[in-house]
Amino acid sequence: MTRIALVVFLLFAAVPSAWALDPDRLSDADIAMQKQVIAKLEPLIRKRDSEKNLAKLTFDELYAPLNEKEIAFVKEFRKISRKDAGVRIPWRGIATGKEDLVILKGQRVKEKVVVKNPDGTKKTKLQTRVLPPQFLPPDVYIAYEKMMSAMQKDIGKRLYVESGYRSSAFQLYLFIYYLKNHDYSVRETVKFVALPGYSEHGSTKYQALDFINEDGVNGDPNVREFEVLDESKWLHKNAHRFGFVISYPKNGGKGITYEPWHWRYDPKAAKKLAPKRSQSAAASRCASSGACSELASSRPESRF
Repeated sequence: MTRIALVVFLLFAAVPSAWALDPDRLSDADIAMQKQVIAKLEPLIRKRDSEKNLAKLTFDELYAPLNEKEIAFVKEFRKISRKDAGVRIPWRGIATGKEDLVILKGQRVKEKVVVKNPDGTKKTKLQTRVLPPQFLPPDVYIAYEKMMSAMQKDIGKRLYVESGYRSSAFQLYLFIYYLKNHDYSVRETVKFVALPGYSEHGSTKYQALDFINEDGVNGDPNVREFEVLDESKWLHKNAHRFGFVISYPKNGGKGITYEPWHWRYDPKAAKKLAPKRSQSAAASRCASSGACSELASSRPESRF
């Protein structure tokens, strides 16, 4: 290496990255850039949302409206280390937006809306809305439909998919967008929104489904409201038979808030749960009948 080349190398090596993000809270300059990026991406997001294909957004499409400086800023969020962000959930891989997926259309649920009476008073009424199309890997779609058929047969109800697959590019946009809700702290935001690569919604191998019931109950803003649903209780007892497990149970220790509506398709993990659930059910029957006291005393603990 020549002396001039060496000097140039050392100069550039000594200059820190323009976007050395502070995971505790973005700097004022970074916050300004975040707002600039979100504003610039808004037309693209609105367009893709209206076309019902936002969940399949690619990185190239995400970067297209941005200049070089803005792209560099956005890409910094893909470089944040797991340790710096305080992430405790496993890496699930990058979803390109080009995977083979099944489209789930025409799901209808109810929602509460506030309307004005002629006298100026307000009242709440239920109206039907159609959920946006959702995308699912073919094997997950088949398992979901089998599970819902069983639920319908058992309790006369079913759950609908409010959120299925979403690409890592869309996940990246969501993470940057929702920083504003958590005082622009990366470490706080990761408790509610996964970084790209860590979201189960962006993993066809561990595909997550966020459920909503026919009455529009999805746990937002009242988690308990979803937790006590008959549909939710049925999931805890039976979902493992169809390859589904809850990802973020109470006191899960993964740094993610409790999400009783969030279930992933993971047949291997579900298979491991099956013996425990069978033993737990048997222990419960024995305890209630006064028999099999030895089995009842050795009942395994369940995270769910």
